Amino acid sequence: MKAAQGALIAVLMAVAAPVVAQTPYVAQTTPEPGVGVCPGGLCRPDALDGVFEALAATEAGTRDRPVHILQIGDSHTAGDRITGKLRVDLQRRFGRAGRGVLPPGVPYEGYAPYQVTVGQRGWVMENAPLQPPAGTPTPRTGLAGTRATGTRDAVMGFDLEPGVEATVLGVCGRGAANGSVLSVEAGGVGRELDLGRGGDAVCREMILPAPTRSVRLVAGGDGAVIDSVRLTGAARGVTVSNLGRVGASLRDLAARDEATVAAELGAWRPDLIVLAYGVNDGFDDGLDGAAYEALLRGQIARMRRLAPGAALMLLGAPDGLRGGVTGGCSADGMRAPPPKLAVVRDVQRRVAADLGVAFWDWHGRMGGDCSADRLALGAEPLMRGDRVHFTSAGADWIGGILSGDLMAAYDRWKAGQSLGQGGVE
Repeated sequence: MKAAQGALIAVLMAVAAPVVAQTPYVAQTTPEPGVGVCPGGLCRPDALDGVFEALAATEAGTRDRPVHILQIGDSHTAGDRITGKLRVDLQRRFGRAGRGVLPPGVPYEGYAPYQVTVGQRGWVMENAPLQPPAGTPTPRTGLAGTRATGTRDAVMGFDLEPGVEATVLGVCGRGAANGSVLSVEAGGVGRELDLGRGGDAVCREMILPAPTRSVRLVAGGDGAVIDSVRLTGAARGVTVSNLGRVGASLRDLAARDEATVAAELGAWRPDLIVLAYGVNDGFDDGLDGAAYEALLRGQIARMRRLAPGAALMLLGAPDGLRGGVTGGCSADGMRAPPPKLAVVRDVQRRVAADLGVAFWDWHGRMGGDCSADRLALGAEPLMRGDRVHFTSAGADWIGGILSGDLMAAYDRWKAGQSLGQGGVE
């Protein structure tokens, strides 16, 4: 069996259509950020004081674990283009602390995360269905919205870029009724990770024998379920995790299994949870504003209950346009924002203000109404032809604005701390 496993691992990336990490970033000539409704793009920056304290301790060398930022959302998050820029900017300043949390294996065709190559063989992949307004039965999944069920000798591999080597492996999932054990191959050393028995959600952690760029998980039998994989590195620095689902709305977050989410957040210990939903909600013409507000308040309360040590930030819904209209705001007059998108954005901002949650004005920072059309028509388009999704260059641009706004707020906070301790202005 060991020989068979070795052969599987040797050919894994060749047979599993591996995903290639796409780096480095290249600077582009881009528009200046829009003004919007929040000073510097960020409303309620005081809600991030705990995160800023963690970053300051990291800079001072007094913090003994990474600052973990976890973004959950739709396709803008799943693609890792915007979060990839945020990750590289923060890690450049505060230090690289690993790649963070990932879905199990390759959740969909075209999956292309930064800083890591992922492949799999023998795992049965299952994505939770997108939730209609009335809700629907959904497979038991965690925050990734994906689960991988193993067959004997199924292999899942993660190859990391230089500089983001893993020293800690975390796996969240559950074992089969008669128990499940994963064989872990990391840095040339084989070890075992027990997922337990009986189907209870568990998160297991393993300290790797040395920093490694290659991790393989091999199922010892049928029935092991993996909901997420965490690869972190140095004791100090920043980790930015992105868990997104193409087409997802806030209803999909609400549908995630409570026990699994509780186990995941307890193990991951995020310092900041970023909720990046809204576009798909706003394209639903049947959206009820009051019901959406109740849902948003409920999910904020849920995150606070399950991750009491985390700050929260909402990314307000960006601009997005729908075709097939007349008299629209686009250059050709054939595209306009769906009416409910503004409702979603207004609810997000009001709820954030009421509940003490940070709010980033994505719509304003990208240029306001119909900016999706203007950004799509530039010499180097920053939006795709659908006027909803960003190009790679556009994601790099808007991700840089997000990281710049966060760091400007952090620097203002630091200056205020210095003055409060008797510093000189």
